[in-house]
Amino acid sequence: MEEKQNYVIRHSFISRISHWLMAACILTLLGTGLLPVLGVNFEWVEPHWIAGLVLTIAVVIHVLRSLSPRKVKSMWISISDLKEFIAGRGHVRGGKYSLEQKLMHHGITLLSLVSLVTGWIMLLKIDTPFWERDPFIFNADTWGLIYVLHGISTLLFVTFISLHIYFSLRPEKSHYLRSMFKGWMTHEEFNKNHDPDRWKQ
Repeated sequence: MEEKQNYVIRHSFISRISHWLMAACILTLLGTGLLPVLGVNFEWVEPHWIAGLVLTIAVVIHVLRSLSPRKVKSMWISISDLKEFIAGRGHVRGGKYSLEQKLMHHGITLLSLVSLVTGWIMLLKIDTPFWERDPFIFNADTWGLIYVLHGISTLLFVTFISLHIYFSLRPEKSHYLRSMFKGWMTHEEFNKNHDPDRWKQ
């Protein structure tokens, strides 16, 4: 935990850039993937796979930056997290991240992995600067499963992103949204929502 005179640093500049880069990629992927289905016709394939490539690189960098035991522990969901959340009816002063934030992070992580893996496999069906298309690398049943997984993860992404935006815009959560832009929260906000000892663990 980094403290300044009047505030507490929650997110570093690199973390904020990483977050907004991944957010831009995900929104681009959702837009280019769903708008044509809704009847908005445009050349969507190239920006779609380019956004997927950038997201893949961003995710790999994010994973490498998060491999320290302390960072892994800050996102780990323990039995005590669940017990305290139930006992406190949602009002728990946890570490850097609340149970809800951890669940949202893990949900988006899972959906990202499914979307990226299936998306990269689907890229084998189109020509790119890196390879020529090969639509017959899998049989029809396998392709069907890949498309279903990609489609389900996309629809769930819409739900998760909608919830993420909704909760970030709630007045009582405004300090989290501000910290994702400016990096900091006040000491009052910190003491109300976080346990300093847990934050440092």
